[in-house]
Order: sequence, then structure tokens, then C-alpha cells
Amino acid sequence: MADTGENSALFPIFILSIIALPLVPYTILKLLRVASKKEKSIHCACSVCSRSGKYRKSIFRRISKFSTCSNFTVLLLWVIVIFLVYSIKQSSREIEAFDPFSILGLAPGVTESAIKKAYRRLSIQYHPDKNPDPAAHKYFVEYISKAYQALTDPVSRENFEKYGHPDGRQGFQMGIALPQFLLDFNGSSGGILLLWILGGFILLPMAVGVVYLSRASKYGGNNVRRETLVTYFELVKPSLAPSKVMDVFVKAAEFMDIPVRRADDEPLQELFKLVKSELNLDGKNARQEQAKFWKQHPAIVKAELLIQSHLLRKADTFSSNLQQDYKHVLQFTPRLLEGLIKMATVPRTAKGHGWLRPAIGIVELSQCIIQAVPLSARKAGSGSSDGVASLLQLPHFSDAVITRIAKKVRTLQNLLDTTLQERAELLSDVAGLSAAEVQDVEKVLELIPRATIEVTCETEGEEGIQEGDIVTVQAWVTVRRANGLIAALPHAPYYPFPKGENFWFLLADANSNDVWFSESINVMDEAAAITTASTITEAKMEASGANMEEIAAAVKDAVAKVKRGCRLILGKIQAPQAGNYSLNSHLMCDAWIGCDTKTNLKLKVLKRSRAGSRGSNVAGGVQDENDVEDEDEDDIEEDEEGDQSEYSEDEDEDKDEDEDDEADKQNNNSNIKGFANGSARRKGRK
Repeated sequence: MADTGENSALFPIFILSIIALPLVPYTILKLLRVASKKEKSIHCACSVCSRSGKYRKSIFRRISKFSTCSNFTVLLLWVIVIFLVYSIKQSSREIEAFDPFSILGLAPGVTESAIKKAYRRLSIQYHPDKNPDPAAHKYFVEYISKAYQALTDPVSRENFEKYGHPDGRQGFQMGIALPQFLLDFNGSSGGILLLWILGGFILLPMAVGVVYLSRASKYGGNNVRRETLVTYFELVKPSLAPSKVMDVFVKAAEFMDIPVRRADDEPLQELFKLVKSELNLDGKNARQEQAKFWKQHPAIVKAELLIQSHLLRKADTFSSNLQQDYKHVLQFTPRLLEGLIKMATVPRTAKGHGWLRPAIGIVELSQCIIQAVPLSARKAGSGSSDGVASLLQLPHFSDAVITRIAKKVRTLQNLLDTTLQERAELLSDVAGLSAAEVQDVEKVLELIPRATIEVTCETEGEEGIQEGDIVTVQAWVTVRRANGLIAALPHAPYYPFPKGENFWFLLADANSNDVWFSESINVMDEAAAITTASTITEAKMEASGANMEEIAAAVKDAVAKVKRGCRLILGKIQAPQAGNYSLNSHLMCDAWIGCDTKTNLKLKVLKRSRAGSRGSNVAGGVQDENDVEDEDEDDIEEDEEGDQSEYSEDEDEDKDEDEDDEADKQNNNSNIKGFANGSARRKGRK
């Protein structure tokens, strides 16, 4: 067994190794993430966003952003590492092997007279009679005297010269890197070691595991409570109108944590009067509807009133307590809306499809919350399916400004289609905006994304699609901006937190209200997009039997495409029974109004032969590519006319439409004929 002093000296080295092994790579990873986030933090530069202070990098904001629990833990561990390194450096002399020759300043093999001479020389320097310093006395007794005794003894000197030890050849020694008081089994120290082992290696991991499992059982994906997801799953219905999505959204369990104070009763009553028209409580049974609204859980009532006030841009009138609750509500909003979309698109029907109508309504609610635009502004009219909501998201635009320019510009797309000079004259002369305000509008228009989408559906390795086949859905989404940026934070001065753009891709059948496939797209994460595109392209080329050079070239092209602003989506769906299907691919941004893209896609599914082979039946069932591209213009116009905002519909119209949709669905399923590969490409509809 090694010397107890050596065991205690090795303990800091052991602890340093345990801490440094995970700490160093984790710190490097955090630094890389911080560097990548700095590159992505491109936000709107208009004066309205600048005045909001959301992107102002003050000292307090930087400190508060840095002082997270994980950062504090990393900093504390690095302080411990520095202390351990200093402690090890200071104790390094104590664990050095005793070498009498080096202490006396001699080389092995010197004469006895040289040893005595060196001893007398050091005695003059360190002897207590010559040097009153206690440290010199200690060094003389513990080192110089012992070295002299070891070298004046012939046996001890011979062992030192041959084996480096006064007792001769030494066997193998092994120690344990723990402090001596834990290794002393006299009295209660043995119990301390036992408790240290039980606590450090058994109880602590068990406690961490219990905390992790309890949190994992409480939260689902994207840090949304499982209770919330269950509630959303039960409340989302296929006929859920966009104007009714808010009633489902505010039922989240996260909102139950909002404190309900008696002092807030009067301010909430004032908010209710302010947002009453947005709550759809002015029908035939207005009193009953209002009483039903106030009978809800107080936290739910408070959350909905705060959100509706945010949509009307009245948050600056809140008291300090309401301001805190308001920010608490909006902080959870993006993740809750994402969980709500997933509950709408999760397979519900017997065919494994989600529901289109509630999914569209949820994304539209997200757009209104980020841009602080009331839901009533989305009522169809003025030649736009989004109403005036898309124009209200622009800086310095109000209902009065929109009324002035209504004769020439009614939609956001109309405004984008005008030339720079025409737009400047319109905004300054007709709308009455100043030169600085016009410049702010131009900055936001340059930031608005223009999206295009290219979708293909095919069965890998086959020319056509037969019922029951696994169909591969591949979509290339391209995002462009007038200012040349690919990824940027949206213009959202009234939303109190930085919010990145996310796009939702929905492949759906509008006639049956079915979502066949859905996927979220993060345009800002270029590194992840490159990895995804490279992996998918490489796997696809390998499956087709391409050689290494062809695979490398295809991967290179895919990476270059991603860097130009494209994002690749890949999914698998099962082909339904044979028939012709007219699908729509929706690409919706959760942060901008009026930037959604809709593409028509016609598919044809063939009946499976008895033998399961495709043979000549496939050749007869495959649709010509030109037939897919040259689809009927009347069908396209009919689809576009049907893609209107549904916020103005009442409940009776919703019920009638649901019955019609169900009848259309049954008729569509009963008149099915065949299937083929389909592809479509079209620019975004504004």
C-alpha cells in the first residue's frame, strides 16, 4: 500500500480528472453555440423595433442572459478546477521522492569527505544556531540531517545509489486517491467513507435519476406539459374554426400557474370591456356567453384577456403585476402553439391522417400573436383572404392609413408589386407618412420572406404508386428576401421576446380536411439543414446504385443548395386505396402574415395486382409528367378562391360546412380510380 501522504496528495488529481473530463468538451460546445447564435441574430432595423428595446444589448440584459443555471454551474466548476490546479501545484513538492544526493547538492559516487563538506556548508546556512528562521530549522531537521545520515550509512548509501531507496529494492505499490481521514477506520472515519461511497456513487445518481424521470413524466416534447398536450388532443376537433382556436389554446396547464390576485379584478374588468368585441360574445345569447366566459378558471380568463389585449396592442397600459403576468403568458406561447399544431396534425382518422382546418387556424393565430394583430382583422375582404391583417403588421400602418391607400393598394402583395418610387409617392403623398416612416416600411418589406416550394411524391425504385405502398414525400423549400438575407428575425416590435421564423409544411387534402404529412422547418439553423440534406441525398444516391463520385457530387450540390436558402424535407406516408387525389401543399410561416404558399399536387394511386407485381398495369397507370404540370386552370382558381380566411364564419356555417366536407369525403372515397407519381412547383401565393 502506498504512503498515506501520497494517497491524500493524489485525491485532488482524482477529483480534477473527474470534473475536467466532461467540463472541457461541454464548455467548448457552449462557446460554439454562442458563436453560432451571434451570426444568426439578424433582426429588423426599423425605428419601431429599435424603440422596443428587445434587441438592445445593455449590460443588465447581457448579465441576465449570461446568469442562467447552466452557465453558473459551468463557471463554478471552472473555479473549482482552478483551485485544484493551484492546490496540486503547491503540494507537488510534498510528494516528490526523497533524494539525499540532490538535497546535499552532490552526485552519486562522491567521497565521504565531500559529503561531510557539503553538510557543513548547508549547516552554516540552515542550522538553528546560525539561522533563527523556523522554516530553515524545519528544512534542516527534515531534509539536510536525514540526507546526511542516509549517506554516511554505507548500507543505506548503497541502496540509494542502486535502487533509490534506503531499504533496497521495493515492490509494487498501489494507493487510493482519497483523503486520509476517509481511510482511517479507527472510530467513526470508516462510517464516513461508507457514507461517502453510498452518497456519491449510489444515492446521488438515484436522486438525479428520480428528478429527471419525474420531469420527463411531467413534460413532453418541446418542454410542454403532458397535461396540456392531453387537453389539446381532446379539445381539437376537425371542424374547429380558426376563430375558435383561441378558446382551445388558453386551456394550457402552463397558464394555470399565473397568480390570480384580488387587486387584478378591476383591471381585468377594464380589459374585458376593451376586448369584448374580439371574444365573439355579442351574439343572440350575449349575457349567457359572458357568464360562461367568467365561469372559467380565473387563470384561463386572465390569460385570454392578456393575449387579446396584446393583439390590440394595449400592453403598455398594464400595471406592473399585469406586465409580469403578460410576459409570462407570451413566453410560453410559441412552444404551446407548436404543441397545439402537433395535436391537430397527429394521425386521428382511420387512414392515419390529421386535420387541416384546425392546423391552419393555429398557424394563423401564431402569426397574429407575433405581429400583435387582432383576429378580427383577418376577416376576408378588400380582395384579400387575410383582410387588412397583412398590412397592419407593417410599421406606422393603421386603419386610417389603410383606408387612405385602399384605392390603389388593398393587400400586402399589391404593395410589394409596386415600384420603389410608386410606393414612396403612395406612402408619403396619400398615406401621409414622413420620409423616416417610409424608410421604416421599406426596411420591413425587404425583410419579408418570399417562399417557393417544390414537392415530389414517389415510391422509391418504382415508376408508379400502388395502394399500400410506402410513398416518399420530398420537398425543397426556398426562402428569399429582397435584402439578400436567408435567415433573420422577423419584424415583431410588440412581441416582447426575440422570436425566430419557423415554417410549417402541410401536405393535405382540402376536400376531406385530411393532413397526410406535416413537418416544421427552421430556416435559421443552416448547420442542421446541411446535415439533413447531405444525409438524405447520400442515402438516396446509394439506394439508386450510384458510385462514390456521383454521390459526392450530389451531396456537394445539395449543400450548395442549402447555402443558397433551400431546406430539404423528407417524409414517408402510406398510399391509400386506389384513386385520383387532388392535394395541396401548404407552406405557412408562424411569424409573418400574408407570406404563406400553397401548391397544387395531383396524385394517382394504382390498384395492386393479385401477384403484387407492377408489370404492364403500372405503365398504363402512370400519369404523364406534363399532365401533372399542365393541370386545369379552373381547378387552380377554384382552389385559390376556396382558400379564404374563416374568421368571419359563425357556428351554423361551420356545421353546414362540416356536413358538406363529410359528404364530399365519402363521395371522393367511393369514386376512386387509380394513382401515379406526382410533382408540383409553384411560387408563393400572396
